[in-house]
Amino acid sequence: MTDAPASDPFDFPSDLIKAQKDAADAHAKLRRFQASLPWSREPHDGWEAPEPAHGGILHGYQSSRPATKGWTQAETAEYARLWEQWRETAARVYTHRYWHNHRGEDAIKARQALKHEPGAQPVLEVEASKPGQDDFAATG
Repeated sequence: MTDAPASDPFDFPSDLIKAQKDAADAHAKLRRFQASLPWSREPHDGWEAPEPAHGGILHGYQSSRPATKGWTQAETAEYARLWEQWRETAARVYTHRYWHNHRGEDAIKARQALKHEPGAQPVLEVEASKPGQDDFAATG
């Protein structure tokens, strides 16, 4: 009996590529929303840590956080919704039937390749910002 040739671990079905894109989009939305939230979920007075004495290991680094009222109920609900959306879309990728025939090192390589597959990456919103001093080249 001869072994059947192994299937190409990088021949991804279109529905798996779409599932990966949906998961990547959901993760990007969650991260963008996280970045807009106050640093603490709960109200907190914040702090300003003193600089380490005698040039300690963290010399020059000063930890601080401003006071915050925490997250609103709407922010908490939106975060939970986006987190659940990411979990659900990621589960569609990880439980896709494609992976039933791919195991071991090939599956790991294929999983990494899927993330970079054309059409599987999130659409990133680009924020336009005002040019800074470093954005201009000196002309002479």
